[in-house]
Amino acid sequence: MAPRRTKSSGPPPPAKTLVLDNGAYTIKAGLVGADTETPAPNIIPNCLARDRDKKVYIGSQLSSCKDFSEILFRRPVEKGYLVNWEAEKEIWEQEFFDPKASLHCDPAETGLILTEAPNALPALQTNCDQMAFEEFGFARYLRVAAPTLNAYTDIQSIFKSPPRDPASPPTLPAEILMLIDSGYSHTTIAPLLLGRPIQSAIRRLDVGGKLLTNYLTRLLSLRQYDMRNDTYLVNEIKEATCYVSKDFKADMERTWKGPKGDRRPVYETADGIAKDYVLPDYHGRAKGYVRDHDPKAATKLKELVKGKAMGASEDVLTLRNERFTVPELMFSPTDIGLRQSGIAQQVMDSLSTLPMGLWPGFLANIVVVGGNSNIEGFVFRLQAEIRSLAPAECIVRVARPADPVVNTWQGGANLAKDEEALGGLSVTRQEYEEYGAGWVARKFGGRL
Repeated sequence: MAPRRTKSSGPPPPAKTLVLDNGAYTIKAGLVGADTETPAPNIIPNCLARDRDKKVYIGSQLSSCKDFSEILFRRPVEKGYLVNWEAEKEIWEQEFFDPKASLHCDPAETGLILTEAPNALPALQTNCDQMAFEEFGFARYLRVAAPTLNAYTDIQSIFKSPPRDPASPPTLPAEILMLIDSGYSHTTIAPLLLGRPIQSAIRRLDVGGKLLTNYLTRLLSLRQYDMRNDTYLVNEIKEATCYVSKDFKADMERTWKGPKGDRRPVYETADGIAKDYVLPDYHGRAKGYVRDHDPKAATKLKELVKGKAMGASEDVLTLRNERFTVPELMFSPTDIGLRQSGIAQQVMDSLSTLPMGLWPGFLANIVVVGGNSNIEGFVFRLQAEIRSLAPAECIVRVARPADPVVNTWQGGANLAKDEEALGGLSVTRQEYEEYGAGWVARKFGGRL
């Protein structure tokens, strides 16, 4: 009888690992070696784009586009799940397997850590596994839920209290963590215990950056210019101007126009809430910018409304209550008819499925990541709302990493440097060929 092969008798582990946080809007990617310094990740647009001159841009080529008006996008990820491998393969081949690519690698000598949304469909997971081994031929592979990798970052340094001895390294993965990931497609609430997500307690809110951008597009198109073909530009406007209100009713009062024929004086500037966004013309001005609202400034929109020349040289959008009503959807999705509760209530719904003894630990270690967490006032409002719902005896701490967009990738990079932990979680190509896709699915599902 042939001796049973063990991990130690298999091929040596790959010298470097390609860590991919494969988000719906951007891919955060980097090559990590066990004995080398961790580089900053590349942030690559996860899309194929075509401008109005029919020129096609793949991934990072988008940075060379000079005119984003009426640009069309094709994204491999829909509603948080990777469903279009035809498009994704084009992007990966351009960014990782092209000899001129900055992250060029040979899959046969490289490991892969690939993130996915929690509770993805088994058919989509199987497709990922097949592409990693059969199409690209990676030497080693780990498919992992994106929130899980955040447990491999130094969580307590994010909270900055109590101070930890710099000489003592952090314990990875974090023992207990409530991770809120608010990205392009949706917002996920995932409690993690010893680095593993508690599947029955994961909650999903179908409000993400895409929905917020589309809602702002609708408001601007109804009130000012038709922006329906310029969602890329509207997304930039959202990121530059929107904030989460500390007092929604008071801000609405300040931006109220007043009854017909009796305009309120405060409406023009709305106590500083009103801002002007000067649109780019893609000739002399490639990017727009924000400035305080000037009621006396001449704009092209005023010329259209009044029907007379005013010598205007700028296209300007004035934003008042749009600045805070758009991100308010994360806390009150019922405002647009979504039958879901806001983020704070979803956190409490998640906790309600867990033993009460774990509540203090989760409430004291809430970390928010994803692009939406960069919106001004988001962390303050979320902490205030959770504190109002949580038991009085529990301490509520909500924190955001220094760069919430790449924090998940950073956790993956830390895991890639821990050869012992990564070897136990991942699957080699040899194991895939011997045991098959079903065994791989059970291993990644924690059922082995």
